[in-house]
Amino acid sequence: MFVTDNFHPLKQKILFFILLSPLLLSAQAFRSYSNEFLTIGVDAAGLGMSKSVVATTNDVNSIYWNPAGLVGIEDYQGSLMHASYFAGIANYNHASFAMPIDKESAVGVSVIRFGVDDILNTTELIDSDGNIDYNRIQLFSSVDYAFNFAYARNLIFKDVKFGVNAKIVRRIIGDFASSYGFGFDAGIQFERNSWKFGLMARDITTTFNSWSINEDEFNKIKDAIPGENQDLPETTEITKPKLQLGVAKSWRIGRMFNLLSEVNANMRFAKTNDIFSSDVVSIDPAMGFQLDYDELVFLRAGVGNFQYITEFDNSKSLSMQPNFGVGFKYNGIKIDYALTNIGSVGNALYSNIFSITIDYSFFRP
Repeated sequence: MFVTDNFHPLKQKILFFILLSPLLLSAQAFRSYSNEFLTIGVDAAGLGMSKSVVATTNDVNSIYWNPAGLVGIEDYQGSLMHASYFAGIANYNHASFAMPIDKESAVGVSVIRFGVDDILNTTELIDSDGNIDYNRIQLFSSVDYAFNFAYARNLIFKDVKFGVNAKIVRRIIGDFASSYGFGFDAGIQFERNSWKFGLMARDITTTFNSWSINEDEFNKIKDAIPGENQDLPETTEITKPKLQLGVAKSWRIGRMFNLLSEVNANMRFAKTNDIFSSDVVSIDPAMGFQLDYDELVFLRAGVGNFQYITEFDNSKSLSMQPNFGVGFKYNGIKIDYALTNIGSVGNALYSNIFSITIDYSFFRP
């Protein structure tokens, strides 16, 4: 660490807050699973490789995967993605924009929306006389938003890139409850010859969510089941940090083909159903491949989400989630498709995911 006498006081305060925030929040209850919509991923290209892109991401979608990769963009870039989950019940949308500041740094912004709309509110289905009145049914939405602001730059060390991502989380459950949250991610990429390495630390300072609960709406349902839902739920969520490590290598095959492979280790600091699990850390490995023809046509495949599933007879079986994808790039426009689902556990239907990325550098004279 280098410290100078001209270090700006505001920067000192920001750095002090980032370092101290985990200590300030230590008295709160940590959640192993919170803001889980932020773990789904963005961009059909990355999802087609089972999210194994931490070391290789280098476009506008790096805002999510690893902000250090933003240094790889050379001009304005934009990206859009849409996916439907659970047979169209839930819709997941993503939009992002990034631009270079100079040859050494870049910035980006993105928004994620995951929502289930037109949910039936039956809390007033039965009137005061005990009669069922379907006219009293109303509709509401449960929507999660995430706004991300990223900055990346080359470090003084050769082939090392660093990026940080600040996120604001807004969650709304009809008129029942809503929350605001904030957190930080940070990532590093290192490249040497045909090898690439990446480290992504999500919720590095923990991500804090503060809920506001409508007590009038809560009182309508708290006595619906005797002995259940008698107390207001906790109004504070603190998400534990997560780490992702990635190692990738590329090969040239003949004159026109390129092969990229990447292996990731996704780590949670809690005991889960992951294939490698302990009280300290659980690791879920993932692997992805991409074969391209002269960087015009792309074929992708990957496997991840290795989980132990408990059967009805209490035996355990290992499940995994395969993913597939294709892409096409022409004249600064890249269109990608992936076939995946939100998780391999259960009978969730596979979803068709589409994304488009536009690089403005192609359109400049």
